[in-house]
Amino acid sequence: MDLKFYFSLFLRRLHWFLLFLIIGSAVGLTLASVLPPVYVAKARLLVESEQIPDELAASTVRTEATEQLEIIQQRILTRDTLLDMANRLQIYAPQPGQPSGALDADALVADMRRRVSIITTGGTVPRGPVRATLVSVSFEAPTARMSATVTNELVTLILREDVGMRTRVARQTLEFFEQEVARLDKELSQRGAIILRFKEKNQEALPDSLDFRRSQQAASQERLLQLEREAAALKDRRAQVVSQQSADSSAQGGLPLRDQSSEQRQLQGLRDELSGLRAVLSPENPKIKLLETRIAALDAVVQEQLSRAGVSQDGAAMTVYEVQLAEIDAQLTLVAAQKAQVEDRLGALSRSVEATPGNAITLDTLERDYANVRTQYDLAVANKARAETGDVIEALSKGQRISIVEQAVVPTEPERPNRLVIAAGGVGGGMVLGLGMVLLLELMHAGIRRPADLTNHLGITPFATLPYYRTRGEMLRRRALIFGVLGAFLIGIPAGLWAVHTWYMPLDLILDSIGRRIGLAGLGRSGPAALG
Repeated sequence: MDLKFYFSLFLRRLHWFLLFLIIGSAVGLTLASVLPPVYVAKARLLVESEQIPDELAASTVRTEATEQLEIIQQRILTRDTLLDMANRLQIYAPQPGQPSGALDADALVADMRRRVSIITTGGTVPRGPVRATLVSVSFEAPTARMSATVTNELVTLILREDVGMRTRVARQTLEFFEQEVARLDKELSQRGAIILRFKEKNQEALPDSLDFRRSQQAASQERLLQLEREAAALKDRRAQVVSQQSADSSAQGGLPLRDQSSEQRQLQGLRDELSGLRAVLSPENPKIKLLETRIAALDAVVQEQLSRAGVSQDGAAMTVYEVQLAEIDAQLTLVAAQKAQVEDRLGALSRSVEATPGNAITLDTLERDYANVRTQYDLAVANKARAETGDVIEALSKGQRISIVEQAVVPTEPERPNRLVIAAGGVGGGMVLGLGMVLLLELMHAGIRRPADLTNHLGITPFATLPYYRTRGEMLRRRALIFGVLGAFLIGIPAGLWAVHTWYMPLDLILDSIGRRIGLAGLGRSGPAALG
């Protein structure tokens, strides 16, 4: 390899190398000087677990930390919240040295969402230990103070949203169970009233008194049998009295006989005996006195019987036969009335016993529904008590909460752009492109440049070679052209980039647009104020 020859070729194409080096260096140095600084202030948050053990008092908010943070992030990044924050903190107000202008609402919201960063680390890891959930919040801004201000505002919104969401969920849970308890209490009262009305309407045919009514039914049946036996005995007695009367009438030759009772006959016998003794004894005789006493006592009994017996239909005194028949008929009438009462009672008892199974089924259904509602009511009351405890826990911030580990401070150095890297990249890129251009031009040139090429291409060996010498004028004109073109690029490229950045569109926006088109979003992103 003839290094001297290749070096001479490089020197011959040095103007191309310098051209691309100047272009790359101009672009790199211009971008490094034009792109605005981007400051990133970061804050760290920690998701703390419940301060009160669940065994003692549990919160009703059961949202996982990661899920809760995702919900909070989505609520913070809503359109209205971002627009309000941008206007309130004047994030897109024109900065000194920045071009004036305004973003529309959609572009502003999209830019804010790109610059807000909320990163969650830790939490529950599958098949691993539970780690603390940490949240990193940051915001990109063209000034350090704005970056810290917006980051702290985001932290405030996160803490406020966390407290608001947990207390709101706890309050909604409590309100739900309060409404549920009131509803079930009303339903319980209604079902209780239905059961009460049913029992009052069917109080004679309820299942709880079935055994008592069956015992009453058996007692009534026994009483009915007893009354039937009494009626039969009275009928037999009446038949006997009638038969005896007929027999007595036959013994008197068919003449009517005023029947006397035994007391009357005995009284008549005592009177006859007294009359016989008075004929032979003195009035002071003890036997006379004893008979008179017995006659007086027996006469009182007979008079009482006669007063009870009354008189016949024709006004005459009733005979013993008629009195006996009247007594028997009265007893038969009383027994018949008692039988009617017992039969009515038995009918009512039979109807109530027959209606009891249906009433039992209906009552069991009503009581089962009542018991189900009562179970729901007891459960709702218990849940309401737990919801009240959870509401108090969240109101006192004793449940799971997000706390600040490290507040965002004003950064001292910008996060980007790395101006040295950009400048070095521009210079290095220009050098690579220049070398590539030189190599490409030489590969495309097929001419003969040295004696060895004559031998290789034509197969001849030259005796001597004479180089081509340019005149001094040609050299001056060529150098003037080269330096003029290089100077134009060296001055024109930075000036053109500055003009585009100042009067047309900031370079970071152009780079960002190009990056989105080629799939590298955020290629030129430098800060929200640069877009203002």
